Amino acid sequence: MRWIGLLLSLCWMVGPSEIRAESATRVELWVDQSAARPGSTVTAAVRLQMAEGWHIYWRNPGDEVGLKTRVEWTLPQGVKAGAMQWPLPDKTTEKEFDTLTYSGTVVLLVPIEIPAGQAMGVMTLKAKVRWLECHEECVPGNTTVETQVTVASLDEVSVHAAEIQSARQRVPRTVQDVPVSAAWEASEGVAPRKLVISWKPGSGVSGFDVFPFEAVGGVAPVSVKTEWLDSENGFLRIRKTVPAGDSRWPDRLEGVLVPKGSAAEPIEFNVPIVAALAGLATARPEPVSMAELLIKLLSAFVGGLILNVMPCVLPVLALKVLGFVQQAKEEPRRVRTLGLVYGAGVLVSFLVLASVALAVQAAGGTASWSAPFQSPIFRVLITVLITLVALNLFGVFELTLGGSAMQKASDLSSKDGWSGAFFNGVLAAVLATPCTAPFLASALAFAFLQPPLVILLFFVAIGAGLALPFVALCWEPAWLRFLPKPGVWMVRFKVGMGFPMLATAMWLFWFTAGRLGESGTGVLWFGLFLVVLASAAWVWGEFVQRSTRGRGWAMAIAALLLLAGYFGFLERQLDWRTPAGRRVKGLEWQKWSAAAVEQARREGHPVMVDFTADSCLNCKWNKATAIEIDATRARIKELGVRVFEGDFTDGDPIIADELKKHGRRGVPLVLMYSSDVAKAPELLPVVLTPGIVDEALLRAAKR
Repeated sequence: MRWIGLLLSLCWMVGPSEIRAESATRVELWVDQSAARPGSTVTAAVRLQMAEGWHIYWRNPGDEVGLKTRVEWTLPQGVKAGAMQWPLPDKTTEKEFDTLTYSGTVVLLVPIEIPAGQAMGVMTLKAKVRWLECHEECVPGNTTVETQVTVASLDEVSVHAAEIQSARQRVPRTVQDVPVSAAWEASEGVAPRKLVISWKPGSGVSGFDVFPFEAVGGVAPVSVKTEWLDSENGFLRIRKTVPAGDSRWPDRLEGVLVPKGSAAEPIEFNVPIVAALAGLATARPEPVSMAELLIKLLSAFVGGLILNVMPCVLPVLALKVLGFVQQAKEEPRRVRTLGLVYGAGVLVSFLVLASVALAVQAAGGTASWSAPFQSPIFRVLITVLITLVALNLFGVFELTLGGSAMQKASDLSSKDGWSGAFFNGVLAAVLATPCTAPFLASALAFAFLQPPLVILLFFVAIGAGLALPFVALCWEPAWLRFLPKPGVWMVRFKVGMGFPMLATAMWLFWFTAGRLGESGTGVLWFGLFLVVLASAAWVWGEFVQRSTRGRGWAMAIAALLLLAGYFGFLERQLDWRTPAGRRVKGLEWQKWSAAAVEQARREGHPVMVDFTADSCLNCKWNKATAIEIDATRARIKELGVRVFEGDFTDGDPIIADELKKHGRRGVPLVLMYSSDVAKAPELLPVVLTPGIVDEALLRAAKR
C-alpha cells in the first residue's frame, strides 16, 4: 500500500514538521576529510540506514508512486554544494507499480566546494534530509544532520574516508559516447507514446534495462516499467512508455543503463530522442527523392482540404456560409478580395505555426503539430474565445462598435470587412491544430524530420488546402447563386449554427477543465467562470448594446462580473496558468466507515469526516475554500489528523443513517472527532470558513 499517504507526504515535503520518533530510518552526515585546504573539494556523505523490511526512494521513485529523497544544505557563505551522486537503486514491482528504491544502507554523495578565500578555522555543514520510508505503509520522515570540517593548510582524511570511497564505487560512471539510441515508435499524435531504446553491448551481455532520471520542467516522464523486445542486427532493444506531459514531450533520454548477465558496470548516459522508428536509425533522415517529396506535399494539401470538415473546424463553416450569403449581394470584385484576405489569414497563421516549429527544433526541442494546445494558457483562452463566438451566434451580444466609434466604423467599413475575413482565416487555422485529418498524420511525421525549408513548404501546403474551398467560391461568384436568397431564415440559420460552435466549446472545455485544479475541481470552477462570462456578455448585449438608459451601470456590472470571475475562479481557485502536474496535490482522503474512524481514534489520531456528494455545490465550495487549502492541509499534517470522506452522491443507506444520527437529512456534514473515543464529535456549520475549520482542528487535538 505504498500509495497511501503520498499526496499528504508531498505536502509534507515543503512543510515544517520534524522527524517522527518511530522513524525506521537513521540518518548521519559524514565527510571524507576532517581538514581541507581553501580552494579544495571535500565529499559529503548522507548515510541513510533503514530498518529491516523498509525502503526509501531513488531520484526517480517510479511510476506514479513514491517520493524522491531530498537534501537541502545550509552552508557557510561562499561554500557550494554540487550535484548529488546516487548509487544504483533496486528495481522492484509490487501489484502494478514499478519502483526504484534503496533498502538496508545507502550513502548519497555530494561534493562540497570550499572557496579559495575561505578563512581558516572550523566550518559547520548542515543538511535537511527528507524522505518517504515504506513497508506496508508509507511514512514521511525528515531530520537535520550536521558535521564539521576544519579549513587548514594541510588535508586530513576522516575516519569515514574508506566507507565513502567504497560508496563512490557504487555510483554509476558517466560515459559521453555510449552506443545507445532512443527513438519514438509512433507519431506525436499518439498518447501515450512508445520509446524504443537500442544498445549494442560487448560479449557476455544477455540484456539490459534503463532507469530514467526524473522529469523536470513539465517534460513528460519516461516510465520505469520496461518491455523487452527482440534483438536486431546485434542491438538489444527495450520499450518504454511515455505519458503526455504538461508542456512537451522529452527530446533527450537521461538515465542509467544497467547491463545484465555479465560483470559490465552500469553507466549514466544522455542521448537525444530521434523522431523515427527504433533500431539503428540516427537523428539525420536519409535524403528523399523529389517524387517522394511531391507525394508527401500532396498528402499535406489533401489533409488541409479535409480539415474543413473535421470537428475542430466544421463550426467555423457557419461563419463562412453566412459570409457567402452576405457577399452574394455585393459586387464580384469585393467578394474575391474578401476571399483572398481569408486565404491570407489562413496562410499567415500557418507560417506562424511553421516559425514556432522551426524555433522549437532550433532550440533542441521536438516540434509538434498540436503544440499550442499543450499550453494551459492557450487552452483556456481558446475555450473562452469559442464560447464567446457561440454566444454571439445565439444573439446574446453583437460584435459591433458603439458611441463615438460608430462614425469611424462607417469610414473604415471596407477595412472592417477585410479584418473580419482575415480573422475567420486565423480562427480556422487555430482550430485546425488539434485535428489530424486523413493523409495528414503521415505527411507531418515525414515533415518534422526534414530541413527547415521542407517543413515550411508542408505548412504552406496544409494552409492552402484549408483555404482553397472558401477562396474558390469567392473567386467564382456565379456559384453563389445556388445559395438561398437573403431573408429571415438567415437569423434562424445563424442561431442554429451556434450549436455546433457550442459543441466545439464543450469539447475544448472537456479536455481543458480536467487539467485545471485538484481532484476534478477544474470542471466546477472553470465552468462557473464561463457562466459568469456568459452573464457579463448578456448584460453587455441587453443593457449596453440594445438599451439607451443605464448604460454606464451596465458597463460597470459587466466589468465587475468579468473581474470577479477571473480573480475569484481562474486565479484564486485554479491557478490556471500552471499545468496540473506541477501543483501540489490535495489531502489523502480515505473512504469513510464507522469502524475506520474508531480505529484511527484508538491509534491516537484526531479525525475529520466530510460527508459530501458530487451534486452538492456547497460541499465543493467548503472543500475548495476551507478544507483543501494550504493552511488547513498544514494544520492537519501538524496535528496528525486522519481525514475520511463519505460519498453520498448515489445514496447510501448507511451514510443516510449516520446523517440522521447527527440531525441532518442531507449533505454537507463535517464532523470533527477527538482522539478520545469517549468524546462525541463536533458538528461544523453547513458553510465553512478557514477559521472555523482551523479552530475545530485545534479543539479536536486537545484530549
